[in-house]
Order: sequence, then structure tokens, then C-alpha cells
Amino acid sequence: MATTIPLRNIWLLFLYAADLVRFKDEASVEAEAARDLPELLARLLVRVAQQRLRRNLSRGYQARHAVLSRVRGRIDVLATTSGQLLEQGRVACRFEEHTMDTPRNRLVRAALDYLSTMMDASEVVHECRALSQMLGRLGVSSQKPSRAALATDQVSRNETADLLMVSLAKMVFEAVIPSEQAGSTRAVAVDADVHLVRRLFEKAVANALRIQLQPQGWQVQHGRKLSWPVGQASDGIAEYFPGMQTDIELVHRGQKLKLVIDTKFTHIFTDSQYKSEVLRSGYLYQLYAYLRTQEGQLHAQGIEFSEGMLLHPQCGQALDAYVDMQGHRMRFKTINLMSSAEEFERQLLSIGSGAV
Repeated sequence: MATTIPLRNIWLLFLYAADLVRFKDEASVEAEAARDLPELLARLLVRVAQQRLRRNLSRGYQARHAVLSRVRGRIDVLATTSGQLLEQGRVACRFEEHTMDTPRNRLVRAALDYLSTMMDASEVVHECRALSQMLGRLGVSSQKPSRAALATDQVSRNETADLLMVSLAKMVFEAVIPSEQAGSTRAVAVDADVHLVRRLFEKAVANALRIQLQPQGWQVQHGRKLSWPVGQASDGIAEYFPGMQTDIELVHRGQKLKLVIDTKFTHIFTDSQYKSEVLRSGYLYQLYAYLRTQEGQLHAQGIEFSEGMLLHPQCGQALDAYVDMQGHRMRFKTINLMSSAEEFERQLLSIGSGAV
């Protein structure tokens, strides 16, 4: 398969995967100027963070414990008594302090520092460092917050001003930046981390389907574990059965239909000793197992028809075909990640068109 994906399409994958597609136009200028994805992220993060600073950076409350000359918050009786602080005219207090040194702001500063070491573009490096220093002067520390700290400072969907900024910073540290391919300034290498780009592809497809089909009555589930329909078994053998977990499931109760989509990031065909190209047998067996093993459970839920789809990136000729087998339709479809951004997004949003 081709080894590069255009930068704009990687960016679109991220926006759909992070459910930030409404910010699609934010990258129009930066995508033209950036030479790789780290630089694009840096340009965007600098611009968005500067906008937040002009409109007052969000603050939060930080738990503090300090010895003071007057009471603030709650008195720490044990510390005050054991330290004989009252005799000194002081008191130990626990209180919350309004601060800019929040986990989300620390994440942004740490991302700026990290990005400044990944680029050769001197003007962007300078902007990252200058903005990091500005955040430091406002009291934001440079230490990257832990996952536990970030969990206490979740950005709500109503905080749109911080949503894109924090999502960009998270993208830096979640290693969603595939490495740059040597000799190419407009694309990133697919084989740099196939698993990572495949995960991004899977999440983007799930959200694109939700955007397209949820208003039409479809329920979209992502990453659900399936169980084998085991009746009786000898002791312990069931523990050795392989796990089954779908990538994406679409259910329409009104139409009594279920669609299982398995996203892959390899060529949909492979060579065999019998033919030059055959459908990858392992993927075919996997999808077949997803459909057949769940028949009893689906019928109990009122689902009368279930279909499966293998979705691959396009390598060479486009493919959109199906077979009907034992009451199930199995569809084989490709999407061209190397097309223009407009065509790629059109394909992304049309994946579920065969299900309606």
C-alpha cells in the first residue's frame, strides 16, 4: 500500500476521532503553512492559547495547606496544636486557592515545551517557548500533570473555549503524531505506527457514522465485547477461548437491523498459493464469527437481520462489494485516505449509506 497520508487527512481523522469536527476550519491557514503534523499542532496550539490568554485564561481551585497569621478556610486542629502555633500567633489552615496553575493549563504549557523540541521551524519554536514563558509568569508550572490530576479537571462540552486547546495538548502526549517520512514535507508515514493510526481511523469512522446515522434512529456503539454462545463445557476450557470485541456496531431497533463494522489498516487482499489476490482469510473468519455467534442473542433482542463490513484503506483499486451468506450480508469496502481532503471527508461520511 502507499506509505503516506496527506497531512490534511490525518488532521481530519483527528478532528473526527476527538469529536471536534466543528473546528475543521480552524486549520485552514495553518495546514497550508505547516510542513508536518507536529508543526501544524504547534501553530494551532499557539494560536488557540493566545486567544485564551486575551480572553482570560481559565482558572481553578487548588487545595492548599499553610500556616497563616489569620484563619483562612478550615483550621487544621492537629497541626495547630502539635506545633503550638497559637502561642506564636499563627494557625494551620486548609483552604482552596483560586489559581491559573490548573492541570489543563499545565498540560498546555508542557505540550508547548515538548513541541518546541520536535521542530526545525525557528519562528514556531520561538512562539512555543515565548508562550510557555508567558504561562510561567502567570503562575502555570511546567510539570506535565498526571492522568489522575487531569481526571479532576475535565473540560465540559460547554467550555468550548478550552475544548480545542486541551484536545490539541492531549494529542501531543497521546502519541497521535506519526513520525514524518524522510523526504516528504506534506505527509506522515503510515508504517511509523500502524496500530496508532489504525486506532485514529477507527475512532474517526465511529464518530462519522454517529454524525451521519444517529439522527436517523441508529445507535452507534464502539468497542463492545462479545461472548461465545457456550452451552456446556468441561471445567476451565472456556477460559482459553479468544476474546471477541467489535470495533463499531450500528443498531436500528425500528428496522430490526444490526451492522458490525471491523476497521483494518492493511491491504484488504493478500496472496495465496491458489490465486494472486484473495480476501484476507483471518479477517473474513473473524467477521463471520461476530455474526454467527451472536444470532441467538440478537433474536432475543428483536433484531432480525445482522450485517458485517470489513473497512480497509484503499490500496490501488477501490472496492465496495458484498456477499449474502446464511442469512447475513458481508460487505467489503475501502476508503481512499490519499485523496483530497474534500473527497476523503465525503467518503468518510458515506460509509454507512449502504445501511439505510
